[in-house]
Amino acid sequence: MQNIREILAYIGDNPDREGLHETPKRIVKSWAKLFGGYKQKPQDVLKTFTEGSCEEMVVLKDIEFYSTCEHHLQPFFGTISIGYLPKGKVLGISKLARLVEVYARRLQIQEKLVAQIADSLMETLHPHGVMVVCKAKHMCISSRGIEKHNAIMLTSAIRGAFTKMEVRNEFLEMIK
Repeated sequence: MQNIREILAYIGDNPDREGLHETPKRIVKSWAKLFGGYKQKPQDVLKTFTEGSCEEMVVLKDIEFYSTCEHHLQPFFGTISIGYLPKGKVLGISKLARLVEVYARRLQIQEKLVAQIADSLMETLHPHGVMVVCKAKHMCISSRGIEKHNAIMLTSAIRGAFTKMEVRNEFLEMIK
């Protein structure tokens, strides 16, 4: 907590003033949520099922997420859509959203975030393929630097069968 008090002093405020007395404790408490992904493993949230498995595309779109840029410690947030082509195993739908949380709740860059999600699904499910698309606003570009408030970054991770244009296009049409 002393480190946080030193940061408050460094930015020019008085860590002993009344409004900041409890701030170090509140910051530590908020960090437990913001960076809770470090205490989770993807394998712990990815429960698979063979019963009810199919060979058709499974998509969960517009999963809201909040993350923190590892370069500037600024928030970035948006939505992630995930599609996969099962091969004998499927996931419970909430598990896809939980997987997003595991990786989003770490210091992160958007490009790595989508890759980690796709790679975890490939390792756990061994599907025919996976595609992850992320749309996000970054406070590091909005509130500092170039200050572009409407910029939205798009990234994707494409694995397996999704490298085929017709499969990729089917997914992209589904998440419109």
